[in-house]
Amino acid sequence: MSEPPVTTKSVSQVNDELLSSLRPPTLGWYLLAFFLGAVVACGLAAFTWQMMNGMYVTGKNRPVMWGFYITGFVFWVGLSHSGTMVSSILRLSRAHWRRPILRAAEAMTVFCITVAGLFPLIHLGRNWTFFYMIPYPNQRGLWPNFRSPLLWDMTAITAYIIGSTLFLYLGLLPDLAVVRDRTTGWRHKVYAVLAMGWRGSAREWSIYHKASTLMAALIIPVAVSVHSIVAWDFAVTVVPGWHSTIFPPYFVIGAILSGVAAVITLMIIIRKIFRLEEYLTPLHFDNMGKLLLVISLLWTYAYFVEVHITWYAHEPIEWEVFSFLSSNYTPQLLIMLVGNSLLPIIFLCFRKMRRSIGVMLMVSLWVNVAMFIERFLIIVPTLSHKNMPFAWGTYSPSLVETLVNLAALAGFALLFTLFAKFFPIVALSDVRELELREAKVPMGRARLSSIAGKE
Repeated sequence: MSEPPVTTKSVSQVNDELLSSLRPPTLGWYLLAFFLGAVVACGLAAFTWQMMNGMYVTGKNRPVMWGFYITGFVFWVGLSHSGTMVSSILRLSRAHWRRPILRAAEAMTVFCITVAGLFPLIHLGRNWTFFYMIPYPNQRGLWPNFRSPLLWDMTAITAYIIGSTLFLYLGLLPDLAVVRDRTTGWRHKVYAVLAMGWRGSAREWSIYHKASTLMAALIIPVAVSVHSIVAWDFAVTVVPGWHSTIFPPYFVIGAILSGVAAVITLMIIIRKIFRLEEYLTPLHFDNMGKLLLVISLLWTYAYFVEVHITWYAHEPIEWEVFSFLSSNYTPQLLIMLVGNSLLPIIFLCFRKMRRSIGVMLMVSLWVNVAMFIERFLIIVPTLSHKNMPFAWGTYSPSLVETLVNLAALAGFALLFTLFAKFFPIVALSDVRELELREAKVPMGRARLSSIAGKE
């Protein structure tokens, strides 16, 4: 595996290139922010209409009480696993190639879990009673219901937001100090407060590396527990198609699959917009493609284990749900299987394909479309065909639900756009540390062996 070439640029040149996103915004940036803000405003208007008129404006009905909102909730929680996989696990495994992409992955985690946390609140119906979800005693004697999935989701998401935000901010500290020293006026004061007096001493760097490793180790079980709790929202019920012990690992694998695919998409966008071709090289896409291929194989195995269990047990009601799914949602099922299994396995097995930006963009986008459909197929067909045949029904999302989901996507994009404008989108200190490592000891077995031969 070839490594990226060792750069001979000065520290100032590297800083200028990696901080290019902080330059004054252009007209295109303002137009993009305005468009995303307009979509978010449409979603807020739809949500306001829902609050004023009730849940009947959505497509939910008896027996399908969960629909597009919970589909979006599960999907965005899955996307939030990107930072955990790319940053935490690769940090602990000392995979140095991760450095240029970890900041985008960590920011994506924070924004995805923030967007995901809104969906249970939107889905409540009586949204003004959201504080009942918070696990705290009160003077009215209304103690929380610890058997409610709403309470589980609130606890898990709050813990994940706090942990992932601290993880992101900790990695930002050295870069905030660099931005502080390169700005003047009110910006200098803001970055000075955020940098918390960072001076880059040997003691500060020692504490920083220890804290980063500790946070990377702690955030992994938090991330796994969050999506396991989301899976338990389904698995602890007696609804046919949901009552399965494979749901927690199956959900976690699917979350990592969608998260890694989303990171690849973001890498391509950031590489193009900020002209970071020299830092986000084909090597990074090659390694991310391998990671996506492995996770896709695991997801394929978990999915067909679930199908095999249903077929082998052949419980009448379980088999009825599976037959209903395969016969009434055939196009969606095919898109899911092609996007999550077939395309990654066919294309990502070849090194040339993994290093092609167009192929990686196509595969990563298809994976996330397929993962959204997969979440939809878990929820809607199962609720449509529950235990009692006289209560079977159908579901189709309304315009209100569609607008709210589109607003969630636009809100995530808007948050990421604002973050890239005010904070370094590439981990400056990590990239420079990698360059120093390569300058002192060239990476790669071939180079090391050649050096040993000369000695």
